[in-house]
Amino acid sequence: MDLIGCASYAFPVVGEVADVLWAPISALIFYRLFGGSAFAAFGGVFNFMEELFPGTDIIPCFTLGWVVQRVVNGRKTATEQKFATVVP
Repeated sequence: MDLIGCASYAFPVVGEVADVLWAPISALIFYRLFGGSAFAAFGGVFNFMEELFPGTDIIPCFTLGWVVQRVVNGRKTATEQKFATVVP
């Protein structure tokens, strides 16, 4: 998804118009992809703004969202495993 957002740089003038069209679609995809949680809502709004402002397409919102989600879920899993081994 990040590559689609960055693809607008291939067409200098047309790319900025494409970003205006892509911004709401990208925000909706982000929201749905990350499960409709508060994190997904924040990320969707951030992604929308990132696509609208010129020169910010370089920020990999989908990749950063995936990493944050994996780290948070990894911590939950590690905590659950720690408590599962302590309590018989």
